[in-house]
Amino acid sequence: MASTDIDRLSIDTIRTLSMDGVQAANSGHPGLPMAMAPVAYLLFARVMEHNPADPSWPDRDRFILSAGHGSMLLYSALHLSGYDLPLDELKNFRQWGSLTPGHPERDRVHITPGVEITTGPLGQGFANGVGMAMAERFLRAHFGAEVQNHRVFAIVSDGDLMEGIAAEAASLAGKLGLGRMVYVYDDNDISLDGPTDLSFDTEDVAKRFDAYRWHVQTVDDANDLGALEVAIDQAMREEERPSLIRVKSIIGWPSPNKQGTSKAHGSPLGEDEVRLTKEVLGWDPDQHFVVPDEVREHFDQRERGAAVQAEWEQRYRAWRDGHEELATQWDAAWAAKPLPGVREALEGIDWEKDKLATRSAGQKAMAAFSDYLPTMVGGAADLSESTKTEFPGGHELNYKEGRPARNVFFGVREHGMGGTVNGMAGHGGIVRPYGSTFLQFADYMRGSVRLSALMGLEVAWVYTHDSVGLGEDGPTHQPVEHLAALRAIPGLVVIRPGDANETAAAWRTILEDLDGPAALILSRQDLPVLPDADFDGVARGAYVLRGDDDPEVAIVGTGSELSVAIGAAELLSADGVRVRVVSMPSWELFAAQDDGYRDSVLAPGLPAVAVEAGVSQGWERWVDRVVAIDRFGASAPGALVLEKLGITADNTARAARELLGALTT
Repeated sequence: MASTDIDRLSIDTIRTLSMDGVQAANSGHPGLPMAMAPVAYLLFARVMEHNPADPSWPDRDRFILSAGHGSMLLYSALHLSGYDLPLDELKNFRQWGSLTPGHPERDRVHITPGVEITTGPLGQGFANGVGMAMAERFLRAHFGAEVQNHRVFAIVSDGDLMEGIAAEAASLAGKLGLGRMVYVYDDNDISLDGPTDLSFDTEDVAKRFDAYRWHVQTVDDANDLGALEVAIDQAMREEERPSLIRVKSIIGWPSPNKQGTSKAHGSPLGEDEVRLTKEVLGWDPDQHFVVPDEVREHFDQRERGAAVQAEWEQRYRAWRDGHEELATQWDAAWAAKPLPGVREALEGIDWEKDKLATRSAGQKAMAAFSDYLPTMVGGAADLSESTKTEFPGGHELNYKEGRPARNVFFGVREHGMGGTVNGMAGHGGIVRPYGSTFLQFADYMRGSVRLSALMGLEVAWVYTHDSVGLGEDGPTHQPVEHLAALRAIPGLVVIRPGDANETAAAWRTILEDLDGPAALILSRQDLPVLPDADFDGVARGAYVLRGDDDPEVAIVGTGSELSVAIGAAELLSADGVRVRVVSMPSWELFAAQDDGYRDSVLAPGLPAVAVEAGVSQGWERWVDRVVAIDRFGASAPGALVLEKLGITADNTARAARELLGALTT
């Protein structure tokens, strides 16, 4: 379709709004919005099925600006489409409390209508879109195409495609045959440092994605609306492969002096250059944030969106009438809650053994709550046999091309796994999606974990092999600083249960209580099953496990070291010391309790010693002394490593005696 005057005027309105927003803030990235304005116009005004009046409509098409630095492109398109994003918000670009932050944010406080996911760290949005496509395909298979039948669109940049997370996610998407994904690649030959010939011009991106088994097309000119529309249409027809449309653009076009240069990428054009560019476009250079009346009328998608949603709602009502059980599951899925019965199922587990690794307890817990979370999807990064994070069915019920299922085999792609799990949560309908690996490899996916906390996504990160106790694999695989690193992330709840019963309680807390991400830390080695573990105490972060009513000292244990704390208490009791044993699976949950409860567990003035097989950092908030490991581990049997590094009942009891001695001298 040849472009018309209203097409061109609408596209240029995106360009001028973007230039003006960046210039008003004196900060931002104008080049991408100016170059990719035609793509945004086509997607928002012609292609996508979306309703600006209801940004959370479950069957809407999803759009991700993975190249989040070009956020004014998205904000301009949302405003012009009719979302509740007033022009004043565009004028407040990058200002305190505005709905137009520097990169698109899925924020629980300042909610920008139409922003599906937080992007900015390059490659993350790319992976999030893969997760959204996985969610759509699973929900379509589970509930039916009558109620889930949409696409995922994204604009990605050179920077996205340089990041390793994008390669991981792209490979997975090709393996799973995720059609209904349409990614438009802004190939503009420019990065922040300068031309991409500094770092990225020898790679044939199209061939790489063809090798990933994507459907790949090229459009030679971003301003060729007809070619763009044909390519997008062809991509939308592809059901069995994800699609990449490589679009050649000129960054900052049509700026007379800065187009095609890195100067248009990461800084405002400057007032003089904005004037010159508006003159090239035939706009009044003395006017700012102008939206012509005909553009506002033409671009507004509220009427079209309401009609599309109304058609869906008619199908949805008919579907509900004929699918009572699925409708109940649907309501729970979109409320991000399990069906009733999770607590009873988890409290009723027969562990069958006196000692059990908490990773094995986690496997039993997942089997117990499986039926109550029919849309919970996740898996491991090539470690499912070790992390034991599978629903019943295992390999026989794996998510694969042509058959989306609950057990995902992510392969050795920790960061890609993190981004896709976030995408599933961001899509909605997938209750508490999860990813798992060894705790040491949390480093490989930290960017995704951090973003899950920033967005408050209801995901579960399951990490096993929680300490140097894993043994012979040695210090490369033995986590020591990782608990502290995870606890440092604001908004992430870290839970390290000390036995099988606490593991079941931790899962219940994650599934029923939390409204943000959780990291569940589990052991490789067997631990004693504690009959006096407190189900509700786990949900409060810490509780008195056992001990004297009038204690002289408290011994605090977490995870695998809870049994060490118990052993230390027994040694002290044999010497006549009155001891309280405190189980503290979660600092974050304990910190959220009121002062009265916290004081009832760790009374003011009560000397306290903690034992944990990790670095000591942070424990000073809770205790007076800590038996910890402030060094890397060693390759040897796990029990010997723990002994050599001092994580023993004897050493913990010694620390308590020394503390009491110091306080009485």
